[in-house]
Amino acid sequence: MDNDRKATALKQLQGHIWKDAYESGAVKGHVYDDVRPAMERWVADGIQVRIYSSGSVAAQKLLFKHSENGDMTKLLSGHYDTRIGGKMEAASYRRIAEEAMTKPNSILFLSDRIEECEAARAAGLMVVVSIRPGNADIPSDRLNAFESITSFDQLVLTPVDGEPTTKTAKTAADDHGSTADAGAKGSSDTA
Repeated sequence: MDNDRKATALKQLQGHIWKDAYESGAVKGHVYDDVRPAMERWVADGIQVRIYSSGSVAAQKLLFKHSENGDMTKLLSGHYDTRIGGKMEAASYRRIAEEAMTKPNSILFLSDRIEECEAARAAGLMVVVSIRPGNADIPSDRLNAFESITSFDQLVLTPVDGEPTTKTAKTAADDHGSTADAGAKGSSDTA
């Protein structure tokens, strides 16, 4: 685990180890302050939010149930982990679309890992890179191929004609591309 390996068995073991710590209150799941209000807006607008993480589904549920911002599990419509496939494989994102019973191009995927973003785009998903403090730097030539945000407040999802659409609000700090318009159901592992 020190090497942040993405092996499913290690992630499942990690979930079991953390269970007692979360349930006792000794550990709280870190979620950026802008995430919960954004998720609440999206869910109120009928947009499903799903999580695809290298962490096991059990670990995801613990993190969101015992987050610093309270229990967020009711805001989530689904959880996916590496049992669906590797996060750098386009086939994994197509399987998520199948399980969500929607077309890949109706899913917005948010991540801080450019390799995951590239795989999701190859599968036909809409993609926005989430840039957060402490995350690894992304080479500008690869980052410029995507919309990017530094806060979920910049991401506006609104239903239009029964289909959700997405727009990223430009800020002075965001010079990585133009505003995106397309359908979205929501999938993120960068909360």
